[in-house]
Amino acid sequence: MQILCTDLFEKQLQDILQELAKEDFNATKNFKIYLDTVIINIPTKAQKYKQSVYFNDENIKDLEHQGFVIPFFIDKASETYLVLGIVEK
Repeated sequence: MQILCTDLFEKQLQDILQELAKEDFNATKNFKIYLDTVIINIPTKAQKYKQSVYFNDENIKDLEHQGFVIPFFIDKASETYLVLGIVEK
C-alpha cells in the first residue's frame, strides 16, 4: 500500500502553511503534524470517506481536515492512494 502526493498538493500545502505561519507558527506545526497523521491513516480509513464533490468518480474521496478538503484517488489495481490537492472548505 503506497500513498503518493501530487505536485499540485505539495504546492497548495506550502502556500497554506506559509499563510498559517504568519499568524501562529506553533499552530501551523501542529496542523502539519496532524495532517501527516491523517494522510498516513488513509488506507485504514478510506471506506469511511464519502465520494468527492469535486469529481464524478467513485474512486475519488474527500478527506476533511480543520476546514480543508483533501481529495484522494484510490487505485485498487496498484494498491495506491494518490492525494490530489488541498482546498479550503
